Amino acid sequence: MTERRTFLKTASASPAAGLPIRTRRRARRLAILASRWTPGSPARQVADRFLIGYPREARWHRPAMDVVSLYVDHAPEADQSRERAAEFGFRIYSSVAETLRCGRDRLSVDGVLMLAGQGDDSSSGPSGSDLIEPMVRVFEEDGQVVPVYWDEPLGLAQARGMVEASRQLGFPVLAGSSLPMTWRLPPLELPTGCRVEQALMVGIGSRRSDRYRALETLQAMVERRRGGETGVRSVQAVEGQAVWRAGSSGRWSRELLQAAVARSDSLQGETLKDGRPRDLVGSGELPRLVEHPEACLVDYSDGLRAAVLVLNGAVGDFTFAARLGDDSGVASTQFLLPPEPNRAGSACLAARIEDLIQSTRSPVRPERAWIAAGILDRWMESRKKKGVTLDTPELMLEYRPSAESCFCGS
Repeated sequence: MTERRTFLKTASASPAAGLPIRTRRRARRLAILASRWTPGSPARQVADRFLIGYPREARWHRPAMDVVSLYVDHAPEADQSRERAAEFGFRIYSSVAETLRCGRDRLSVDGVLMLAGQGDDSSSGPSGSDLIEPMVRVFEEDGQVVPVYWDEPLGLAQARGMVEASRQLGFPVLAGSSLPMTWRLPPLELPTGCRVEQALMVGIGSRRSDRYRALETLQAMVERRRGGETGVRSVQAVEGQAVWRAGSSGRWSRELLQAAVARSDSLQGETLKDGRPRDLVGSGELPRLVEHPEACLVDYSDGLRAAVLVLNGAVGDFTFAARLGDDSGVASTQFLLPPEPNRAGSACLAARIEDLIQSTRSPVRPERAWIAAGILDRWMESRKKKGVTLDTPELMLEYRPSAESCFCGS
């Protein structure tokens, strides 16, 4: 296998004109590269949308795409890949190259679903590097590329490698989770070019992937601000009582926290006893409900200050609030997570993946994943270093996002 250092050096070479994108007029042929195919895994959730279909525009929709090949890196006891292959008639190969070439001598698919996340595995860490490098090598050797969807790039090195390879070879990439794509209550999209003075994301969960989703969704909201994205200057992890002290000192806004928590449909505490909404922030009940609060404080290069607060025990939703300039006040929303096991939010993501493969154009700039994965790495590093503020020159990226909205209901 190509060493990661060699791969990154190759991928970051001066951009070329790009390789031709392989296209077909009939049903697109899809290859799946997965870490594992188990209940609750991204492979099961996303791939099933292309095998069985999903609701789209008030009807059941079956994509004009055929899953023709699969590579699975791990096959634990709960593996379902062989069962799915037998049911839907695709073949499982023993290497990434064989999967992309379908056992032939050249690239033989029209799109790649790289489902490298670990799903419900609480020990999941950076993923995808073992799949990216051989995929890129096939593109280079065969002189053709196809669109790629990559779920939850949980490490900076992998995200940067994918983005730089896509720039050099010219293949479109859609990277990230379903959370920025799901329904928003209310259906908030910040206007392109708006002034964002401060932003706050409330998240839940204990896995690395939960933190990534919160950061990615924060980035999806604030990248639309005036001037576009200009990069991240520093990241700091804060835990325990220091989280509340940071709010009291103004590092994150209590007003924004109140607005974000108010969008939750799963308030805990006294609300569970009498069924009435309750101001957890103003009442002072929040610190009692959250046994171990965590925060990631993000300073952007243009002066924007943002924070992600992990409030397990108080809420069960991901919510967002921002203070906008030009007398626009505070805007807030909830990112709807329909109940398991169906996880209907992945249907919204499947629609964007389908659009990517049909149009060979990504609706989302892949630099969003680079920044989110980089902040996540530094968040975890700052935690290990007892909350030291870390400079992030590797995240000084500039880009302008697409003006179109990509979430369900937009």
